[in-house]
Amino acid sequence: MADIGKVYLVGAGPGDVGLITVKGMESIRQADVILYDRLVNPLLLEYAKPNVELIYCGKLPDRHILRQEKINEILVEQAKAGKTVVRLKGGDPSVFGRVGEEAESLVDHGIAFEIVPGITSGIAASTYAGIPVTHREYGSTFAMVTGHDKSKDGKPTIQWEALAKGIDTIAFYMGVGNLTYISNKLIENGRSPLTPVILIQWGTTSRQRTLEGNLENIARLAKEENFSNPSITLVGDIVQLRKKVQWFESKPLFGQQIVVARTGNNIDRLASVLRGQGAEVLEYPRIQCCSLVKETAFLNVMEKVASYDRIAFLSSESVTFFMEGIQHYNIDIRSIKAELYGGTIKVKKALESRGFLAKTVNVMPEMGRLLVVSPHLQSDKKERFMTDWGPFDVLIPYEKQVVDQSHATLQRVLDEGKLNKIIFPSATSVKQFMSALERFGQDPQQLLAETEEVICMGEQSAQLVKDAGGVCREISHELTEGELVHVLLSNAIEIV
Repeated sequence: MADIGKVYLVGAGPGDVGLITVKGMESIRQADVILYDRLVNPLLLEYAKPNVELIYCGKLPDRHILRQEKINEILVEQAKAGKTVVRLKGGDPSVFGRVGEEAESLVDHGIAFEIVPGITSGIAASTYAGIPVTHREYGSTFAMVTGHDKSKDGKPTIQWEALAKGIDTIAFYMGVGNLTYISNKLIENGRSPLTPVILIQWGTTSRQRTLEGNLENIARLAKEENFSNPSITLVGDIVQLRKKVQWFESKPLFGQQIVVARTGNNIDRLASVLRGQGAEVLEYPRIQCCSLVKETAFLNVMEKVASYDRIAFLSSESVTFFMEGIQHYNIDIRSIKAELYGGTIKVKKALESRGFLAKTVNVMPEMGRLLVVSPHLQSDKKERFMTDWGPFDVLIPYEKQVVDQSHATLQRVLDEGKLNKIIFPSATSVKQFMSALERFGQDPQQLLAETEEVICMGEQSAQLVKDAGGVCREISHELTEGELVHVLLSNAIEIV
């Protein structure tokens, strides 16, 4: 019988990926199974292991995909199977998140668990709307209140007089459907009808939307503007600070959903820069490097590895898997007499970080037997390298594969909002993007057509997009991240 696993009841934060706690992120990265809710930003799932099992518990306003009892049952079953399980919940799991019910169930079945707090949306969404929930001049008391309950009519039963007269700032969670009732109750119990109110929908995300009013008119305004949950309703004089303090919605790329087509396995600096400017960014497809160390071809090279005079590594991952192979086949590293070279400065540093002296391939001599350690080399590249370096053997230490869950993340992004931009940094990124879409049964041409703008860095990537039936804006592939952001904010370059 397998050892019993452990469950982590994790708060995912209010929506902005950067607001998850360090411990919450560590839990996601180590999970074998993740049960996640609708309000969890799907981009967080990109940080999970490639083989993680994802179970959607998405609750919609009119129905539950999984009942709470079934969720409790799955948590127990998966932990008893020896797995590390994460129950990922929007905001803080202890604030209207039913974490108490799930924890009780785990205790009843003898399952070890931890509760990992998250930033609750009542505070975070308000802050991203430019409203601190306390202020010496506007209010020193703050309350978080459910905007609905499990009664037949869903109207919250609370101490309205104490709330109306005793609390300066009130955050109602998921209360849009009961706005008329909430407003009337507060007014009936002593709150001024002119008390400022703001609705914050999808707070801290690129879809954040706000609506200001007062207790007397907010229900009518919400109906006119078709406001819905998930929303925070913030009530109190402190709402007036928004006019002076709002910061998030003024970011240059606020409201933009951007996909950056990935070219490798590492997080791209470009995505980080775009996020800093207010965009919500998905890097697609997510690529994993799968080891080929145990393959016969790898063994054949390892048996003669001591005979090479030069070994050139063309990627940092090649260094990692080559060293894994040395260890796997129990080869004494001292038997390797070859000079080591890196295809780039980054690869050279990867070798040096392991204690090996290395140079870059631009100074590699043509004499001596050469082994090139690299993922698959296309024939044109192989011919060019042979011209520069002479004959060589090739060791392919790993292959790149698209992570299946990457498409599930893209699908959630598409389902929940319109895609504003796709950025292709290179021709390779176009090929990988198209191939991944086709693998998952999605029409690349349709996605390109439905996206507001497609941006290609360089002539080759632009041509590939056109060949796929898309329309794009071509920009220089030599632009820095900062220059690209400037281009995204400018309409000076015509669509080609």
